[in-house]
Amino acid sequence: MIPNFTPFTLSLRGKELHIERPLIMGIVNVTPDSFYSDSRSFDTASLERRVAQMLEEGVDIFDIGAYSTRPGADEVSAEEELARLKRGIEVVKRLAPDVPISIDTFRASVAQACVEELGADIINDVSGGTLDEAMAATAGRLNVPYILMHMRGTPATMQQFTDYPGGVVADVVADLKAKMEHFHAQGCEQVIIDPGFGFSKTLDQNYALMSGLSEFHALNAPLLVGISRKSMIYRLLGGTPAESLEGTTVLNTVAMLAGAHILRVHDVKAAADARAIVEKLYTVQK
Repeated sequence: MIPNFTPFTLSLRGKELHIERPLIMGIVNVTPDSFYSDSRSFDTASLERRVAQMLEEGVDIFDIGAYSTRPGADEVSAEEELARLKRGIEVVKRLAPDVPISIDTFRASVAQACVEELGADIINDVSGGTLDEAMAATAGRLNVPYILMHMRGTPATMQQFTDYPGGVVADVVADLKAKMEHFHAQGCEQVIIDPGFGFSKTLDQNYALMSGLSEFHALNAPLLVGISRKSMIYRLLGGTPAESLEGTTVLNTVAMLAGAHILRVHDVKAAADARAIVEKLYTVQK
């Protein structure tokens, strides 16, 4: 088994998801303006192509988002967000009925509609419940796994809040611990932790988080890492998101060696190949 990796089991609407190896979460953006242009799948035909490709490449979870959180992105109403998510969910349900669906939203009302009416399995909230105070109670009522990400402020203001007096790793762990306890108190027992790479962190702080990733296991929760094609890669190396696949693969490998449970990625095959190599390293007979 990979070092630092502890198995978990999640309950998804009556079915169990056994996390016995790093799982690959494929990003499906039903948006016209996500930061990585190749990930945009706004119409049904492009959604079908993207979902089919990810399915062929071995995706374990689909993460469908309809509201870009990059700075400067357009505002999207709750009604429009839900309509986009419905389009994405319907395609995944038709082409991959057995693959769990995560919904990337910070709105409790949208999350509730996606779970109760459209059959989504997991809520992925970039704000960790800070942008909609109803989210914790809603997640508790819905009784589905909730991805609790660390962020300060809003996507538009987050880079103003990068002061971590106790050190970025210790402060982010402490913040997630407090928020996780709040969600538990609201009845949401299945919390997945996301350190929030790229959100309210400087370039150096992102790498400090990656270096200290194993410290998040103290929270006794599945750990999600989302660094795919982010600025911590292309700002360091020079280039663009389109030129950041190699750097993404390196960091996903580092994350797996630190015991990450879920890799959120644009490129499923590259992540699956990295996982196969890492697993081989620790199962081969010596």
